Amino acid sequence: MASNVPKERTVAGLGEVWASLGGLLGGLSDDEWKLPTPLPGWSVHDNVAHIVGTEAMLAGEPGPSLEIDRDAHAHVRNDIGVFNEQWVESLRAVPPSELLARFRELTAARLATLETMSDDEWNAESFTPAGKDSFGRFMQIRVFDCWLHEQDIRDAVGRPGHESGLAVDIVLDEMATALGFVVGKKAGAVAGQSVTFSLTDGGSVVRELHVEVGERAAVVPALSGPATVVLTMPVGVMTRRCAGRVDPDDLLDQVVIDGDLALASKILENQSYTI
Repeated sequence: MASNVPKERTVAGLGEVWASLGGLLGGLSDDEWKLPTPLPGWSVHDNVAHIVGTEAMLAGEPGPSLEIDRDAHAHVRNDIGVFNEQWVESLRAVPPSELLARFRELTAARLATLETMSDDEWNAESFTPAGKDSFGRFMQIRVFDCWLHEQDIRDAVGRPGHESGLAVDIVLDEMATALGFVVGKKAGAVAGQSVTFSLTDGGSVVRELHVEVGERAAVVPALSGPATVVLTMPVGVMTRRCAGRVDPDDLLDQVVIDGDLALASKILENQSYTI
């Protein structure tokens, strides 16, 4: 069944993350655009080129016809990676000011298109990076992807920010869709076990995500009993670990474990799931 993703909220989330990213990029020096980010092989410039390329594709622009040698790019692991690298390579020589102008032009046009899209178009079946689903789900994934790249850039230039708000709420909605897979398939939790991810803003809890294992592991609104293990961590730690931006052993000093240590260890070792 295709996902029913709310249109107005999701489009607003895209607008928020693009505005935040545009403001961040507008304050960077040309040298900062060259800095490496947590994504192997990509600079700040490359991250922006990737976002520009994807939005250009969604706007109907033909993609660049470049050959990408996977053996020469260790971070290119699949066909989506090849597509991404084609855009990044084709835009690599574009000066930062021009790429930023292109980013602003494209995202403004994309917002205008999305705001006038009909409900039927929004809910229609579409290709997404997670397989066939609704076009709305694809746009939810776009919020997730663009926000993660914003955080990649913030980490690279040492300017933390935008770790709360509507876009972050949508990021966690999208991340929740994979937690059953992480807990059940990757970590091997068995029937009867359950997990709560308790996410904080560095102090108070801002979101709890629950996974219960029956015939399969699934995200649920609330657990039927006490959690086998509760993993408490800041939102930024959760997102960076799930997105594979850090090694499994990194940021563990910011994770509090309450309950089954063996299950907790398996989850934390297998938390990364993005392609």
